[in-house]
Amino acid sequence: MKVFSKALFACYLLVLLWLILFKLSFDLSPVLAYRTRSVNWIPFALSSFTISREVLYNCVAFIPFGLLLSVNFKRTGFWRKLAAVFAFSLAAEAAQFVFAIGITDVTDLITNTLGGLLGLTLYKISNRFMSGEKLDRLIVLAGMILLGLSVFLRVLFFDVTYYSAPPL
Repeated sequence: MKVFSKALFACYLLVLLWLILFKLSFDLSPVLAYRTRSVNWIPFALSSFTISREVLYNCVAFIPFGLLLSVNFKRTGFWRKLAAVFAFSLAAEAAQFVFAIGITDVTDLITNTLGGLLGLTLYKISNRFMSGEKLDRLIVLAGMILLGLSVFLRVLFFDVTYYSAPPL
């Protein structure tokens, strides 16, 4: 069971990085061609529809992070796990800035961390109603199914397109 949970966590992190940095695209040339650095330091500065969608997507994408941290690092305290979620999100946002691929946004950092917090809290609450071993099995099984399904759907059905910046 531990091997599957660790493998799932590793795959999840790779897919999450692929999502954050390359928006699940296989064609990296448009991403890498758009080489501009942009930082948004003002949280929730966009329109309300854009904010609502972004908050939802970022939170949902990071809920498994909290769940899988809880499955794989039982002896690590809650705040250290939350700090790991924050650090991962900060590193991903920093990578976007350093490699000039995407917009570095403080809103993403906040909402990613919020999603991880939701996952950690969901695990903690669920653990009160179900034994830890059963809960871990359920999370790993559901995670493997969802990860496989997500990659399968992305590969076969969903095309990701980028809009190139006009030449300078």
